[in-house]
Amino acid sequence: MASKTNPASLEHSKPSHPQPYTIGYKKSHIQNHTWRTAENSSAFLIPHLLAASNSNPTLKLLDCGAGPGTITASFSKYMPSGQITATDLSEEVMTQARAHAESAGVKNMTCQAASIYELPFPDEEFDIVHAQQVLVHLENPVKAIREMVRVCKSEGGIVALRESDMRMWSFYPETQELSAFHRLIRRVMESSGGAPDTGVRLVSLVMQAGIERERIEASMGTWCYSTPEERAVWGGTFVSRLRGEDMRAKAQKLGYEERDLESMAKGWEEWIETEDANFGCLHGEVIVRKP
Repeated sequence: MASKTNPASLEHSKPSHPQPYTIGYKKSHIQNHTWRTAENSSAFLIPHLLAASNSNPTLKLLDCGAGPGTITASFSKYMPSGQITATDLSEEVMTQARAHAESAGVKNMTCQAASIYELPFPDEEFDIVHAQQVLVHLENPVKAIREMVRVCKSEGGIVALRESDMRMWSFYPETQELSAFHRLIRRVMESSGGAPDTGVRLVSLVMQAGIERERIEASMGTWCYSTPEERAVWGGTFVSRLRGEDMRAKAQKLGYEERDLESMAKGWEEWIETEDANFGCLHGEVIVRKP
């Protein structure tokens, strides 16, 4: 039986001016996103997804800020009879997600451009709502969480969130160039309206969105880039950004010079080629059970 939509919640149909993605959608900006899968980036959700799929094979999952769709598509193996919807602010990146789903043979995934602040779905439409590395870029993450909760079903519905704490980057070798870049990327994030410490504040943000503490299950997860292939993905992304117009323009507004940025880019190139180089970062994770 379909639930009735609260008229007050129809604010999502009003015109708005969505906040642009901090780092943009160029190939160099999202190339490391294609490395991400459910297994290496959303493992905290998989047991809950399997349990939900076993009890309701036709469940619906919404992935907000899905980017090129590699995580979204990899959910399919855990809910083969379910329905997956991917959304992102950019129609261009949704085209990439559709192409990825097709190439991966995923038949139960659809893609739709949409703002996380104004999701074009009725109340209680989805059994599971997922977002990853999205809130960290937003000026108003609490509003986004409320919107995800709105479209999640009551009494058993789950909102799953995973966000980085960018202060908790660990890299070896710890060179001056990489340390300088770490400071730069946090400053760029803050100047664009995001919050580098979003991951550690997830519980607080969800509570601010109106969810009681006992309905929130918190954990921490990691990424590790160590193999030659992983180093090429992670380091290569930052080399491209540092030599791209968007990052340079933002950095120069913060007082950085061309030589500073080129030094950081060369630092990442050296890191990529260093056999014993390693990088790790920490992410906050929450499973929210909607009342």
